[in-house]
Amino acid sequence: MTQATALAMFGCALFAASLFVYVFYGADEADSGEEKTRKLYLLERKDSTYENLRDLNFEYKAGKLSEEDYAIQRASLEDEAAAILAELDSIEKARAVVRKGVRRPSGGRA
Repeated sequence: MTQATALAMFGCALFAASLFVYVFYGADEADSGEEKTRKLYLLERKDSTYENLRDLNFEYKAGKLSEEDYAIQRASLEDEAAAILAELDSIEKARAVVRKGVRRPSGGRA
């Protein structure tokens, strides 16, 4: 075995070991993205639903949808938007209750 062959084999082994470490030990860092709260998720869904309503309105005005299809899809999207807004409202009310419950009167027990 020549010196060039030994060097090439060493390089391949080093590359394989590096790849192994990257694949199996670097996976934890890939999962450390931004953690979404339920409120952020609902806000994204609300924006998406409103965008879908705008698109639906445009397609109806362009003549791509019948009156019946438009009415059915619009009702569905409006129901979805109402459910999202209701859940967002309940989250805000729950946060207000928590904030109110955390505050303690200043003249209380010592």
